[in-house]
Amino acid sequence: MAQVATAASARDLLTRASFYEDSRDTALARVTEAQAAAGVALRRSPGDMEALLMQAMALGYRAKLTGNRADAVGARKQFELLTARDPRDADVLMALGAWHVGGVNRLGGLVGRTVLGAQKKVGFDALDRSVALGGNHALYSGIAALLRLEMDPSDPRGRSLAEAATRASTLTVLDRLMQRSATAVLASLRAGNADATKALASRLLPFGRLD
Repeated sequence: MAQVATAASARDLLTRASFYEDSRDTALARVTEAQAAAGVALRRSPGDMEALLMQAMALGYRAKLTGNRADAVGARKQFELLTARDPRDADVLMALGAWHVGGVNRLGGLVGRTVLGAQKKVGFDALDRSVALGGNHALYSGIAALLRLEMDPSDPRGRSLAEAATRASTLTVLDRLMQRSATAVLASLRAGNADATKALASRLLPFGRLD
């Protein structure tokens, strides 16, 4: 009997797509599978927050891989709706913050705001709230650190977040991955090479291996 996809497997598929696949085509195939898995979960339980978040993240990841503006804007709108529904959900806030800061990092402040609606302040605020609400998991401080240091390797908040990630709890695969990433980027910071730190932070973020 074929295994039935679930929202939990959607999260696993997105993790695999964003951090472990070595080609855009394969990563995009995993994202498509994750969208389908989230859809199955939503048909079983409409309004399930986890499945809705995985669906929104899959759309955003698809946009990053294909460059589709409509998908990128659609993902932002879904993140905003989920944030309005539960403004204290650390995962939703992290996704919203990463969308905004990632958009600015890719396109620049002016173009990112004009084309996608990406805003640095909105992104940083959402990331800070996700860290505050995330229960000292390395995932939240680690992602926030990498996004800040990709934008500005001299950002003291980025460095302090990376340091916090190295001391945070590591209950999940993503926690452990982000803790290793924070340790690596801190070593680069201490070596004093800003360009190398910026490049490393970018490579350690979702799909950074493919850029």
